[in-house]
Amino acid sequence: MIRRTFLSVTTAAAATLALSSTAFAGSMDKDIVDTAVGAGSFGTLVAAVQAAGLVETLKGDGPFTVFAPTDEAFAALPEGTVESLLLPENKEQLTAILTYHVVPGKVMSGDLTNNMMAATVEGSDVTIMTEGGVMVQDANVVTADIETSNGVIHVIDKVIIPGS
Repeated sequence: MIRRTFLSVTTAAAATLALSSTAFAGSMDKDIVDTAVGAGSFGTLVAAVQAAGLVETLKGDGPFTVFAPTDEAFAALPEGTVESLLLPENKEQLTAILTYHVVPGKVMSGDLTNNMMAATVEGSDVTIMTEGGVMVQDANVVTADIETSNGVIHVIDKVIIPGS
């Protein structure tokens, strides 16, 4: 089930990574979940991962590549969307959305090429574009290559939805 995908870092993404490296200092000692919690800008993502019952999975051996939407990305969803997704009766839909942000394996930005298709844990493919900035579907990668003990996080500015 493990498939590879690729992401290419741009100068802008590299600059963003350099500026935000202090927020992720020591992340190689922490797993994906603990790194996200420690960063302070993924509260909604962490709450969603907890509500979906995916904490132990993302704390597991991996490796995983996570395209992590920021709190601002979740706030940009239509009003009430996040609250609705966090309800127990919507756990299946929430899990599908979250696992659409995860690719099996550790995929660093240097592994990516333009117009690549990557299989997600959810089962659908995402398209990676590297010309004019790195994008996953229609989300921009704003910080790339945050290495953790069980994979890598690439920060994105939008929540990506399967089938959209």
